[in-house]
Amino acid sequence: MSVATCDLTGRPNAAPKFVVKAADNFIYLADFVIGRTYENLKINPKVSLSFMNIDDLRGYQINGPVEIMDSGKEYGEIMEEMEKRAISFTARRIVEEVRGERKHENFETSFPDRVVVYKIRIAEVIEIGPGGKLTSECN
Repeated sequence: MSVATCDLTGRPNAAPKFVVKAADNFIYLADFVIGRTYENLKINPKVSLSFMNIDDLRGYQINGPVEIMDSGKEYGEIMEEMEKRAISFTARRIVEEVRGERKHENFETSFPDRVVVYKIRIAEVIEIGPGGKLTSECN
């Protein structure tokens, strides 16, 4: 998922992040590259997420405030969830390769020593329809 942040001077940054979980009006993202996204969120804790459903050609933007987590009970639970998803992801890629369904250059997801989790409260959802029609919902 693409995550857009901005520093206090207005300098934008967009970077892909790994979606770990979505539940109870929150989205949890893992950041393996502790860089500009992390630095921006420390000073301006707001994000805009975007993605597209290729099947129905609808785009989505999700906006909201962020809590950065790098320890604690909830962080540990999210890391366990991420580990399960990584194992499932790797297994699926291996099966696709063995069946000849899809070629993959790499199979395993490697995790660096430090991973932060962004807990995003969904404050606004904007749907972009195939004809460009915008529908907004605020929480």
